[in-house]
Amino acid sequence: MKAEIISIGDELLIGQVVNTNASWMAKKLNDAGIPIHQITVIPDQKERIVTSLEEALKHVDLVIFTGGLGPTRDDITKLTLCEFFKSRLVLNDDVLSDIHKLFGGRGLDLNELNRKQAEVPDNCIPIRNKNGTAPGMWFEQNGKIVVSLPGVPYEMEPMIADFVIPEISKKFSGQAIIHRTVLTQGIPESRLAKLIEDWEDNLPQNIKLAYLPKPGIVRLRLSAIGKSKPELEAQIDSEIKKLKKIIPKAIFGFDDDELGEVVGWLLRNRGQTISTAESCTGGYIAHLITSITGSSAYYKGSVVAYANEIKENMLGVSGKDLENFGAVSEEVVIQMAEGVKNRFQTDYSIATSGIAGPSGGTPEKPVGTTWIAISTPEKTFAKIFSFGEHRERNIIKTAQTALNMLRKEISTD
Repeated sequence: MKAEIISIGDELLIGQVVNTNASWMAKKLNDAGIPIHQITVIPDQKERIVTSLEEALKHVDLVIFTGGLGPTRDDITKLTLCEFFKSRLVLNDDVLSDIHKLFGGRGLDLNELNRKQAEVPDNCIPIRNKNGTAPGMWFEQNGKIVVSLPGVPYEMEPMIADFVIPEISKKFSGQAIIHRTVLTQGIPESRLAKLIEDWEDNLPQNIKLAYLPKPGIVRLRLSAIGKSKPELEAQIDSEIKKLKKIIPKAIFGFDDDELGEVVGWLLRNRGQTISTAESCTGGYIAHLITSITGSSAYYKGSVVAYANEIKENMLGVSGKDLENFGAVSEEVVIQMAEGVKNRFQTDYSIATSGIAGPSGGTPEKPVGTTWIAISTPEKTFAKIFSFGEHRERNIIKTAQTALNMLRKEISTD
């Protein structure tokens, strides 16, 4: 069984509203063993609804619409589907009762538009809406299923979870689908692809690999389809073990793990602490660390040392070194790391100094030039990087790289 999701709404096409419904439904359907053939976004136009539905039914067994079921004139989905399935609107007492309860609980009176919400096509199964006035609709024709649901997320989501997926599960024995994402840092996408080329070429036919890069990180998503979820999980685990042998230091986590979270686990388990001294990242590393619940157990604080006098007065950086080598230098960033570690009495520290851009670069130190220092209980060292010309990406890449450098040091201590 395959499905297509069709989201209706001009607001989606003009960028006024982000289509979170489609991604939420795709995940739920995948979890139920139903692969998504396509996701389509269309305007509130009768002809587009009809043509999109006709085209979808050529390729899939299940079509799910969201949107266009409200009480106003621009909500035309119900009337269009009623005509498509050659039915007529009839008042449904159960739906009307639901609307009365909803309005009564809010101390409101029904008007004619609200009552018309209780009218549904006579050849559909109404899907009760506990959180709104628009019922969903379930049509079956020639072995195909068409479902129409409200576009309001808190109305749509319970209807999918409580009715649509259970009903589909009764009618179809879905195959198992699992996704596992391997999170890597420190190897650019093109180089990573070359390193794991042989491994990728030898993946089982039922496993697909996708590269999902974002600033500072490359995610490797493995998708497997088969009959048994436990068998697929074992198969994926086996492939990941092979991958770990090829890029052992680059993998920092899986699925929804965050680098700040992974570093936090390591520090908490060891009873150790960290501080940060940030120049070009402006506190972004501190933000990534403190966004994790419980980070106060291992994170003591930060000095955002943008100006040279702060580097000198707060972190003990040598004024002579600032003058001779510049703020963006190995000498300075090492002193920043040691200065903040000593000031806050932590086991580890991170320091950054760079030219985030888009201005400020020189032929010797172009935009993107960044020094990162890590100070451990035994040593302090620094590395230079060139992250490019985009300011926001430079900040993110610097922060992710710094956290991964720290992760690797803690893991090998």
